[in-house]
Amino acid sequence: MKKEEDRRGLSAESGPSYLTVAREATVEIKIERSRFIGHACEVDSEAAAREFIARIQAGHRQATHNCFAYRLGTGKQEITYYSDAGEPSGTAGRPILGAITSLGLTNAAVVVTRYFGGRKLGVRGLIEAYGQAARRVLEEAGSIRRVVTRELDLTCSYAELDRLLYLVHSHGGNVVAADYGREVRLKIAIPILAWKKMQALLKNR
Repeated sequence: MKKEEDRRGLSAESGPSYLTVAREATVEIKIERSRFIGHACEVDSEAAAREFIARIQAGHRQATHNCFAYRLGTGKQEITYYSDAGEPSGTAGRPILGAITSLGLTNAAVVVTRYFGGRKLGVRGLIEAYGQAARRVLEEAGSIRRVVTRELDLTCSYAELDRLLYLVHSHGGNVVAADYGREVRLKIAIPILAWKKMQALLKNR
C-alpha cells in the first residue's frame, strides 16, 4: 500500500494522528464473470460518507448491488457502518469494513459495485470477492497520516490577517475555509496538542 505523509503541520510534536486514504480511487476486478468495482474516498463525517455512497450509487444505477462500509474517528469516538445492499447477510459490507480496519485506516468510505455475470459465487466466494475488491481499491488509493485537529471560527480585519495566518501555520494549523467581506471570516483547523496554546494567543492578539 502506498504511504504518504500529510505535510500540513505533521511532526513528532503535533500530537495524535490517524491513517486514512490518500486520494479517491476506483479499481475493477472480474471474478467468475461478475464485475466488482471498488471505490474509495476520504470522508470526515457520516454526512460526507453518505454523500460519497449516494454519488457512486447514482453513477451505477444499473448495477446488481452497491455494497459499502465506512469507518470514522478512533477510540471511543469511532463510528463504523456497513451494508450488504441485497447480498446475503455478512457477505459484502462486513468484508469491506474488514479491509478498511485491517489496513488501519479511518475516515474512509468504500463502495463495491457488482454487475452480476450469471454465475453464483456462494457465500464464501462473495466474502472473498468483496473483500478483495475493497482491499485492491484501498491499495490503489494509498494512505496518508493526518494530525487530529479541532476547528475554530475566527473573524479578523484585513490588517490582522497576515499575523493571524502566521500564528495558524506556525502551530501546525491550516485554513479550512475563508470568506472575504468587510471583515475576514476564517475556519481553521488546529492540532489538538496546540489547541490551548493557540486559544491563548488568539485571545491576546
